[in-house]
Amino acid sequence: MAMLGLSGGELILVLAVILILFGARRIPEFAKGLGQGIKEFKKASHDPSSKV
Repeated sequence: MAMLGLSGGELILVLAVILILFGARRIPEFAKGLGQGIKEFKKASHDPSSKV
């Protein structure tokens, strides 16, 4: 299972580092913000009235 070009072991290592850096309590907040950002990006990319 390769995600973003990472093997399973590398993915686990990255997740462990994120857990250490941010702590277990801040990860849900981080994930929520990331999800909202992705949602807004998709909304903006599909909006025909936005001309960049």
